Amino acid sequence: MPETKEIHTLSLKSYKNVFDTLYTSLCLFAENYVDNLDVAKDIVQDVFIKIWEDKIEFKNEIAVKSYLYTSVKNKSLDFLKSKRFKTTDHMSVVDIDNLNKDSFYLKEVVIEEASSRIEEAINTLPNKCAQIIKLSIKDLTNAEIAQHLNISINTVKAQKKIAYKRLRPLLKNYFVLLAFVFESSN
Repeated sequence: MPETKEIHTLSLKSYKNVFDTLYTSLCLFAENYVDNLDVAKDIVQDVFIKIWEDKIEFKNEIAVKSYLYTSVKNKSLDFLKSKRFKTTDHMSVVDIDNLNKDSFYLKEVVIEEASSRIEEAINTLPNKCAQIIKLSIKDLTNAEIAQHLNISINTVKAQKKIAYKRLRPLLKNYFVLLAFVFESSN
């Protein structure tokens, strides 16, 4: 008897979970193509609507992510090739071809996935520690962070040290992956 593979459509609960988990990352991913956050949001919403209306079936979570990122990429490229875009903005065929390359797509997917994992890891930190790291990521100096949070510079330094110690083991694989992707794309 042939082996059957478990394929299922997303229930409302799992659909909502996928939406809540990936919506922001997919919008930022689409924005890298279309360079307009509002258009990117429309593209992502269209993809989610299509999944729901067509009751598209997936083998597992990886298949869902793969489908979503690929669909968002394709819809973004379709938008760039559309008459509406061509009449309002000017992008050469070469620029669109560069966006269509697998290396651009893979790099952007890895960046979005890593960003999502970094955000999740930061959210595991104690509140003050997480605030300091988020401000640090925004390129604020220790003095600016201290002033913004009304704490001493030494507290900022101590909290950063704690944060880095906790984040390093959680994120080591993502930094290796990012380094590999950027090295191979040069």
